[in-house]
Amino acid sequence: MKRIHIGKETDIAEKRARVVRIGELEIAVFKLTSGELKAIENRCPHKGGKLSEGIVCDHHVFCPLHDWKISLQNGLVQAPDEGCVTAYQLEIDGQSGDVWLHLPKGQTIAS
Repeated sequence: MKRIHIGKETDIAEKRARVVRIGELEIAVFKLTSGELKAIENRCPHKGGKLSEGIVCDHHVFCPLHDWKISLQNGLVQAPDEGCVTAYQLEIDGQSGDVWLHLPKGQTIAS
């Protein structure tokens, strides 16, 4: 697993998203009202809508194009729609506030 520094916890406002680009990979990092951070691929599997522009409710984001509901926990689309996006593990350093993104082993990053 590759660990990539993506900023500080304070860089992301509550109930907002921050887009992180790593090569051609685009990831949306959300801060929930609980302060918890979640990261998923920044494209809806339906029509490619930017999930970072969607509305967050609980542990889900609603795609801004067609209102598909996607879990921020695992990237799964809620039925009756189907599909999924990649969910990424984050690590937060409690002392420095640094946020680290973990890329799955074998995932390549095109530059």
